[in-house]
Amino acid sequence: MRIDQHDGLPIKMWLDDIEHGAMDQAHYLARLPFAFKHIAIMPDAHQGYGMPIGGVLATKGVVIPNAVGVDIGCGMCAMKTPLEGVDVDSLKKILSKIRQRIPVGFKKHPAVRDVDELMPGYGTTLPVIVDREYQNACQSLGTLGGGNHFIEFQFDEKHLWVMIHSGSRNLGKQVADHYNKLAKKLNAKWHTRVPVCADLAFLPLESPEGELYLFEMDYCIRFALANRRQMMSVVYETMEEVLGKRFAIPPVIDISHNYAVMENHFGTNVMIHRKGATRARKGELGVIPGSQGTSSYIVRGLGNRESFMSCSHGAGRRMSRKKAREVLSLEQEQKALVGIIHGVRNVTDLDEAPGAYKDIDAVMANQKDLVEIVTKLRPIAVVKG
Repeated sequence: MRIDQHDGLPIKMWLDDIEHGAMDQAHYLARLPFAFKHIAIMPDAHQGYGMPIGGVLATKGVVIPNAVGVDIGCGMCAMKTPLEGVDVDSLKKILSKIRQRIPVGFKKHPAVRDVDELMPGYGTTLPVIVDREYQNACQSLGTLGGGNHFIEFQFDEKHLWVMIHSGSRNLGKQVADHYNKLAKKLNAKWHTRVPVCADLAFLPLESPEGELYLFEMDYCIRFALANRRQMMSVVYETMEEVLGKRFAIPPVIDISHNYAVMENHFGTNVMIHRKGATRARKGELGVIPGSQGTSSYIVRGLGNRESFMSCSHGAGRRMSRKKAREVLSLEQEQKALVGIIHGVRNVTDLDEAPGAYKDIDAVMANQKDLVEIVTKLRPIAVVKG
């Protein structure tokens, strides 16, 4: 860890190679009048909207929608299967059926679909955006999405694992956009000291707007969890069908990395914003994926107070999507994926090639004081969003 002391709170960083844009954003966070103690920057950090991806921010009395982001509740789930092997032909059949059964990108399920029993409930509170988008969310339940979302098959030293990265789909974006715009209007009305260019408009926790955002954000987190669980169920059923075997469903590790929650740190109750960061309390299991074609890790948290008990959420991008398509070699990236059933088929796929991401092993080395490695996983096949 190294510390940057600028003109605000200290910025504690678990990396050396942070890009200028992300560092500028960290400085804005450090100058927020309601920020608490210090800013924590994880080893996979890179520039985001308003706040770096891989950033952890503690605040007193307010919540910042843009410090959570548009994919509220996005996270990882991982399942260790009882299988000790699977042949390539069977694996290809499983992947083909998964693509038929789990929509990817902007695709959704048909409108006529009874999934109310699978959707999170919201009691007597009537959420503005969730209520408006409920039918669309029903169609999106059990869909992967695009970008860096994936379903990946992996091996440890003995068993096959399934790992899924996905979030709250368009529901989270609609909630995030609505409350970020609302926060901007209110902040302008209040003449706050938070500069508009920082894109960090806030809502007081005890305001009606702040309370409703927290409620809708929580719904999105629960929806994202239900979404991942539904996909994992489809994957498992598909494996049983193709392999002609039935398995007891093993435990699933499931963690979010885009959310805000009230926690106690340094003896104070504060709103912790994790944007592309994973909670890592002492003894808590977590999932840290690499890029497509590189190792992923099951980890156990060490409860480091200085990181607000957090760790990285993945490898982290080392270049933008546009730059990756411009500078990476399709031939070289495909060579790096030999032996893996992958999704890098043409130049437009290079934004998700291994070369677009940081070295996951370097990221893990930078956070030895945040987590310990439980299991190292190597990829064998992936379905990309």
